[in-house]
Amino acid sequence: MNTSESVRPATEIKRIQHTEAMRLTAAENARLLELLQLIGPDDWGRPTDCTGWTVRDVVVHLIASAQAQANPVEFLRQVRSGRPLTAEIGGDHWVDGLNEAQLRARTQWRTDDLPALWEQHSAAALRARTRMPAPVRALPVLPIGTPLGVDLGWKPLGYLFGIGFTRDTWMHRVDLSRATGIALQPTAEHDGRIVEDILAEWSQLHDQPFSLDLQGPAGGRFEGRSGAATISVDAIEYARILSGRADGDGVLANKLPL
Repeated sequence: MNTSESVRPATEIKRIQHTEAMRLTAAENARLLELLQLIGPDDWGRPTDCTGWTVRDVVVHLIASAQAQANPVEFLRQVRSGRPLTAEIGGDHWVDGLNEAQLRARTQWRTDDLPALWEQHSAAALRARTRMPAPVRALPVLPIGTPLGVDLGWKPLGYLFGIGFTRDTWMHRVDLSRATGIALQPTAEHDGRIVEDILAEWSQLHDQPFSLDLQGPAGGRFEGRSGAATISVDAIEYARILSGRADGDGVLANKLPL
């Protein structure tokens, strides 16, 4: 995708389904591993765009999340452990408590071991997600609620175990790149596909017209209904704005938890 393309209606974006999601997940896991292997000893304590989290915290969260994806018992254990922590830490959503539980249970992990732990557990998570039967993925059992003030309600398991967890990894790779100065090196085929799927969902959560010129390798030109002035913004920055990591005005004030 690039800005020389014609404008694409958001309604015509083909959403990412399970098979493609697993392919993107495998690629994203490998890209994150490459980044982790470049993180120096002085980088692990650097702050990130995730409030209160260091580089180490972000990576531990991703590994713990992969452990939960690979094992339903571990997933439920993290959820139960996190419930009382949400109020304790002043969290806004039950996921905040879950994330805190992940970090507290893994304080003993050495930073030197984190790349290998990611490689091991992300592979196990990918196997589990790939093998999840379609009827199970369709079960509407996830009370997502209203993170960032966006009412996502209940979602099927496939919402997270398809592309959802991959978006989380991708967005945190952006965080790690910004915190450490390690180049993100986005591509149209990978990062651009994730961005346009994000845009397709985001466009369904609000009723405002928009025209976006998303710049960079992951970008493209998109619109939702006519009549809106074109907003030009880097594609990665667009995702940061939607996730609440950066401020956005007008139609970009509409958020999407990532």
